[in-house]
Amino acid sequence: MKILKGLSFLNLQFDSLVTFFGVVSYNQMSINVVKIFGLSAFAFFIAVVLTPLLTHYLYKYKMWKKSVRIKTFSGDDAPITSELYKDKDVGTPRMGGVLIWGSVFIITLIFYGLSKFFPSDLNQKLNFLSRNQTWVPIFGLIAGSLIGLADDLFVVFGKGKYNDGGISFAKRMGLVVLMGLAGALWFYYKLGMDGVYIPFLGEIVLGIFFIPFFVFVMTAIFTGGVIDGLDGLSGGIFAAIFAAYGGIAYFQNQLDLAAFCGITMGGILAFLWFNIPPARFYMGETGILGLTTALTAVAFLTDTVAVLPIIAFPLFAASGSSVLQIFSKKYLGWKIFKAAPIHHHFQALGWPSSKVVMRFWVISVVLAMLGLVIALGGKFPTP
Repeated sequence: MKILKGLSFLNLQFDSLVTFFGVVSYNQMSINVVKIFGLSAFAFFIAVVLTPLLTHYLYKYKMWKKSVRIKTFSGDDAPITSELYKDKDVGTPRMGGVLIWGSVFIITLIFYGLSKFFPSDLNQKLNFLSRNQTWVPIFGLIAGSLIGLADDLFVVFGKGKYNDGGISFAKRMGLVVLMGLAGALWFYYKLGMDGVYIPFLGEIVLGIFFIPFFVFVMTAIFTGGVIDGLDGLSGGIFAAIFAAYGGIAYFQNQLDLAAFCGITMGGILAFLWFNIPPARFYMGETGILGLTTALTAVAFLTDTVAVLPIIAFPLFAASGSSVLQIFSKKYLGWKIFKAAPIHHHFQALGWPSSKVVMRFWVISVVLAMLGLVIALGGKFPTP
């Protein structure tokens, strides 16, 4: 309560300064800028402040793998991948993703509390928790992250029957399907969504088949979580993705959703600050599962699922390369890539990890911008 009172006092001082200098005077566009960009920066600083505490406990309790990964998720030997990971998996903590969803959760509580206990005009407008725009992505982020946290703990303590500890892939996929089903039912029955918009073509009505389609999209994005394999890689890619969707939501006038995307991006950038080589910690399943679940909800809320493979192309490339590798080894008797996912293929070719990461960043930013243009331009009337 003292924190809320202190923040309310700062809000009052901000109101006074704004009125005095004539910068905002509650001009709606200015409020929107504060809501999206201001809260995004706030999320970054919250996560940075939390980092020393998180780091202390991660290293104190040795929250890292106790052995080098020697199997792929299909159960095959992975000598090249094991060699690439031999100096990294052991000794570097997992669960850095706690910074991301933790900062989002804290900021959500702060501004929701301010709007309820100190209901000034500014506080009401800065509160981004809304039924139609952010309930589902926030719930998906937290629920997915908690499941991922459980998996990370299993891995750290060597529990479970997965290759090196952790919840089995089948069980994790089952949990993702259940979350996808819950999300699909909410979108279909509560929000009345039953179709997909194709840029430049129009809406395709799926009817009841919208439900399995939603589940399929969520599982497809979840498999892209294998992108978390190099220092800085997943953080840079997810930051570009959520920045693009924040822009799409803003131009659609879904300001609460744009704020959520911006805040999530702020948490990701804070994580990335400490994940750049040499990484202080890895994102872990608690970050990947939460972000992919939230991303699914955001893509459907903005009705831009059709451009998701463009905006999130590195995720689909990572999962697709793994599937192709398994297929080629099992049915063709040879490997398409030296190692999978595809970023490890470039490592195996001799590329330094920094080169791989930075080029994936460039690709992510370019495709995120392209996807944003297609998503917005595709709804303009054609002559």
